Amino acid sequence: MRQIVAAAGRIGRHPTRQEPTIAEANVEPHSRTIDILLAQYSESHRNPTNELIHFICVPVIVLSLLGMLWWVHPLLAVAVVVASLAYYWKLSRPFAAGMLVMALVMLGIIAALPPIAVLPLCIVIFVLAWAGQFIGHMIEGKKPSFLDDLRFLLIGPLFVLSFLYRRFHLAY
Repeated sequence: MRQIVAAAGRIGRHPTRQEPTIAEANVEPHSRTIDILLAQYSESHRNPTNELIHFICVPVIVLSLLGMLWWVHPLLAVAVVVASLAYYWKLSRPFAAGMLVMALVMLGIIAALPPIAVLPLCIVIFVLAWAGQFIGHMIEGKKPSFLDDLRFLLIGPLFVLSFLYRRFHLAY
């Protein structure tokens, strides 16, 4: 059973990449997984222009992805939110709470849109926001983190949220 759980934990990760080490992540020994992941993610997000692009594009990508899932079926969008929140809960309960608020706001926005507009609007937003992300990484001169580990697709929103938490002196 432990082997199955361990194998499931490796899904989406680069096959040759191990868990981030303390030295790689530039954090203190005995750091929490969330601190290590955020530190590793921030390694390719140091340029202020790239950070600004991410602050705009990451939430927009999440919104548009939820919109596309909503278009398929609202329960699919809700299921993806619940699964994501379970992962966030495991990493950090305060982050999970923040992401719950953000998800509810985003789902509310999507629900308020005319149903016929949801899919085309979300596709356009999704493509433009990803183009912005890649422009940001060209400016940064580093590849996106998720190319090494798919978990960073879920860490990106927490990276953005971490700036808000620090700004308002909220622990995560």
